Parts: sequence; structure tokens; C-alpha cells
Amino acid sequence: MRTLFVHRGWRGRFASSGRFRLRTFAERSVEHLKHWAVVYVAVAAIAFWFHAHYGFGLNASPSLPHRLFLIHKGEMPSRGDFVAFRWAGGGPYPAGVTFIKVLAGMPGDEVTRDSQGFHLNGIPVGVPKPVSRRGQPLEPGPTGRIPEGRYYVQAGHPDSLDSRYQLTGWIHASQIIGRADALF
Repeated sequence: MRTLFVHRGWRGRFASSGRFRLRTFAERSVEHLKHWAVVYVAVAAIAFWFHAHYGFGLNASPSLPHRLFLIHKGEMPSRGDFVAFRWAGGGPYPAGVTFIKVLAGMPGDEVTRDSQGFHLNGIPVGVPKPVSRRGQPLEPGPTGRIPEGRYYVQAGHPDSLDSRYQLTGWIHASQIIGRADALF
């Protein structure tokens, strides 16, 4: 009899101990959430705010000396700033891909082309190539006075797919995501 009592006592304590541990875990979880909920909500709010105002852009080609950019969404860049914009589509990239170039030409500027290449208000801005690095033919971009709501973008690299080419052309204001700052 005594052995049976000890055995039942051990099982009783074990079962009780198991329920106790489960209850303690649940209580600890609730306490943890009560204590840290404000932190979790604050981190989520900051992340949401950051995503609404900023983004990151990656330059995967050698067209610019920098690779990673912080994009200030909705902030219109000035001449000479890096500009992040959505690719309109066509060519080797699908519509919506983020591009980063230098905003060189503004509405009202004059773009000309001669045997020396493209000029923006008389200043050389690049020489177009007849074919891409992949051997695809490239059509020269537009010339003339840049209309309202359009911008000439460029990069100093000879292989940059910029406004020298019809594929890019003059980007529209609606394509602009915002000003970009080079991080590295």
C-alpha cells in the first residue's frame, strides 16, 4: 500500500507540476506581451513611417560610382542630384524597376546632338553608342527643348542607359520616386 501511495503521489505531483508549468508559461507570455507591446508597436510604427518616406535603391551596373542609395520618396531633386525613378518599360528591363541617375536637364533646357554627341545647353553630356554591350541596336534619344514635366537623366559611364537613348528618353515627372543620396 505504501508503495502505491508514493507512486500515486509522484504521478499527482508530476501532473500538477506539468499544469503548473503550462500555466506559468502562458502567464509569462501574457506578462511579456504586456511589458513589451509598446516597444513592438513603436518599432512597427517607425518601420511603417520609414517605408512611407524612404527607401533603398541599388545600382547593379557600373554606370555610377556608388552602389547603395537612400531614396527620399516624394522629394524632388535639383539639377545635379541623384534621382530615383521608375523605368517606363521596354528594352531589357520590366516596367517599374527603380533606376538611379543624375538629374542633368530640366524643363526648358535645350538638348542638341552632333558628331561629338549630346549637349545640354551647349555642354557635352555624353556620346551615344550604336549598340548595347549585349549587341542590341540603340536608337538615340530625343533632342530639342525639354518640355514641362520632363527631365534629362544621365550617368558619366559610357554604357549608362540614360536619356541619350530612346529607351530612356526624357523621363516624366510621374516616374520620379524622389531624390537619392549615395550611401556607398
